[in-house]
Amino acid sequence: MNAVNNESVPTLTREQLLAAPEEDYMNEAQREFFRHLLLAERQALVDAARETTLHLQDNEATPDWTDRATVEEEHALELRVRDRERKLMKKIAQALTRIDDGSYGWCDETGEPIGLQRLLARPTATLCLEAQERHEALERVQRG
Repeated sequence: MNAVNNESVPTLTREQLLAAPEEDYMNEAQREFFRHLLLAERQALVDAARETTLHLQDNEATPDWTDRATVEEEHALELRVRDRERKLMKKIAQALTRIDDGSYGWCDETGEPIGLQRLLARPTATLCLEAQERHEALERVQRG
């Protein structure tokens, strides 16, 4: 990952990011804003995975079969959540790569800006809203 000297790129606030003129879209400061956002999200996922590991190791044996079933169901749910988070980790890594290569923030399908609001809501987005809606509509048609 290309480390950028934080002294050369001022850290933006969310408000400053959103107030920037359109021609500043995905400038260096904005890319750094999203890099920090993605790195923080990745760290939160790592911390959550560590918590899950500790929780699963705290496997207390219980003689009551209903209590045991409840504990096993909770563990299964935790593992499903962690599996979704593992997939999100991969998307975060891909987003960080796109920041490094300069393609972050641009729609993979149309080449248009994804938009700051959308990226704030979903920092791993690779499609603008219109392209995402087309993909979802196509999926509904294919399932239907």
